[in-house]
Amino acid sequence: MEDPELAAIRAASMGQGAQGSGGAQAGEEQAKREAEEQMRRDLLATILDTAARERLARIALVSPDRAKQIEAILLRMVQSGQLRGRVSEEQLIGLLDQIDGAQSKSAPKKGAIVFHHRKGGFDDDDDF
Repeated sequence: MEDPELAAIRAASMGQGAQGSGGAQAGEEQAKREAEEQMRRDLLATILDTAARERLARIALVSPDRAKQIEAILLRMVQSGQLRGRVSEEQLIGLLDQIDGAQSKSAPKKGAIVFHHRKGGFDDDDDF
C-alpha cells in the first residue's frame, strides 16, 4: 500500500528526470531527501509509543519548528544511547518541560507581563 502523496512526488520526480541531465540530478537529490525523511519517520515510529507520536503530531500542527527541534533531540538521544526503550507520552512531556526550562533561562519570554510599581501610589482620599 503506497501513500498517494508519495506516489505523486515520485511521479513528479520521474517527469523531471525525463527533462534532461539537470532534471535527473535534481530528481536523485529529491529521492535521497525523501529516503532520509522516511528513515527519520520510521525511526521515530519505533522509539515513540502511540500516545507520544500523537502528541508530537499535534505539536507539529501548531509549531512545526518546535516539532523538528524535539525530533532532532530524540534522534540524538537514540544515537548516543540515552534511550533504552520506547518513549511514553509522559516522558515526552518531561522532555518538553526540560526544553522550556532551558529556553526560559537563556531568553526572556515574549509577551510577558511586567508590573512596574510607582512610589507614592493612590490614596483612598483622592477623587478622580
